[in-house]
Amino acid sequence: MTKPVPPADADADARRLAELGYKQELSRTWSGFSNFAISFSIISILAGCFTTFGQAWNNGGPIAISWGWPLISIFILIIGLCMSELVSAYPTAGGIYWWAAKMGRPVHGWFTGWFNLVGLVAVTASVDYGCATFMNITINRFAEGFEISLGNTFILFTVILVLHALINIFSHRLISLLQNVSVWWHVFGAAVVVAILIFGPDSHQSMSFVFTERFNNSGFSDTSFWFYVLPLGFLLTQYTITGFDACAHVSEETHGASKAAARGLWQSIFYSAIGGWVLLLAFLFAATDVDAVNKEFGFVGAIFTSSLTPVLATVIFGISTIGQFFCGMSCVTSMSRMTYAFSRDGAIPGWRLWSKVNKNRTPVNAIVFGCVAALILTLPALYKAPTGTPLAFYAVVSVAVIGLYIAFAIPIWLRLRMGDRFQPGPWTLGAKYKVMCWIAVIEIIVISIYFIMPLAPAGVPFNKDDPATPGDETFTWTAVNYSPIVVGVMVLAVGLWWALSARHWFTGPRRTVDEDQQPAA
Repeated sequence: MTKPVPPADADADARRLAELGYKQELSRTWSGFSNFAISFSIISILAGCFTTFGQAWNNGGPIAISWGWPLISIFILIIGLCMSELVSAYPTAGGIYWWAAKMGRPVHGWFTGWFNLVGLVAVTASVDYGCATFMNITINRFAEGFEISLGNTFILFTVILVLHALINIFSHRLISLLQNVSVWWHVFGAAVVVAILIFGPDSHQSMSFVFTERFNNSGFSDTSFWFYVLPLGFLLTQYTITGFDACAHVSEETHGASKAAARGLWQSIFYSAIGGWVLLLAFLFAATDVDAVNKEFGFVGAIFTSSLTPVLATVIFGISTIGQFFCGMSCVTSMSRMTYAFSRDGAIPGWRLWSKVNKNRTPVNAIVFGCVAALILTLPALYKAPTGTPLAFYAVVSVAVIGLYIAFAIPIWLRLRMGDRFQPGPWTLGAKYKVMCWIAVIEIIVISIYFIMPLAPAGVPFNKDDPATPGDETFTWTAVNYSPIVVGVMVLAVGLWWALSARHWFTGPRRTVDEDQQPAA
């Protein structure tokens, strides 16, 4: 629940925000727990662990999950700790964009902001589309006449986006309350799912299967397993544990933000990593019918329907669907605050419209802008991939991961470059920042390269089906991982915009405390 903010704390937060150049325009009503809750909800083990399970199952199998999850989680936690130090020093809604501009030059803030914005739009799209997929299945289990199809899923996706926009527009306090409810839904919901998977099946897989078995259902050669196929499976972890920059984006609405947002950021990663691993291990131990899972292209729901009674399977689908709904709601909140903050500094076309807040101090236009962009980005999901796997969905997931993590890397690298010139806030890494920042930057570079690569042989340009080994390997556009296209077009567009125009007028974060300045564009 949201607690009243003591006047002294509110004044201290407003003064710190004024020192960073901004008036207190958003309503500062969130507690430290609510700040933690939004990142915990966006990470959402009830979303990513369910919707991208198939990516790891097909690209590596059990070892990509049982070993890949904790390994990649450690790297992500290091990234989060580096970012916690930055949000403690600079608790603004602009978050990582503001950090980059402050520690570097306007050009750093410009590209960081655009990567962050594209990543947030993509993560909103992917979460709500995943929610629609599970909602479609859940409804079908109650009403068999409701077809499980790409068309129905997209309709549900649109409805969910609209609902999330309306919730964010009409009740700021309700959002804070629902973030808190979401935490407990994820904790107890995940516990119920694990309990069902322990006591529901008649038998379980062996420890050997869970920790040593490996699959390659990707279509790529086994000779590329360790250096190409398996790393593609790590998209499960890298995607699930992301969006934690939300703690920064709502810091202007959190009291005691210099400490609360820093704690909320790294703790949301830590607890999600532990809970997610337990949940995923429960999936693997219950996956006794491997053929059934393979037949549905690694879809996690095949584990539930093949090992549980229909009632128990439906309960799990329902728990996950509601958790994903909470997650998507939080994504819209984070995305809209970033859009508002970036527009406030004149960086987005139509910035005057997107930077407005209504009488309830809510950025309504920014909410609508982001939701419409998420809808457009997901349009390719209307077309079925020849492999049967949801490649368009995984492409949106890749866009989210690449956009967000590159945006994370830029300020982390700039902090590394600043060295002792950096003035930390109350929460700091001390001398450990050097090794941790280097690890964070290198990991992000590696995963960004992998996740722009083809996800299936049919997505490799100029690929031809070999008559000696028949299969769906001939290149087709519906199998393309379009994340490099989206990211490449974005980089080209904002790069040209910077070179031809923005560099003459974009100066980074603008002070709103002293006067209502306007950008020259």
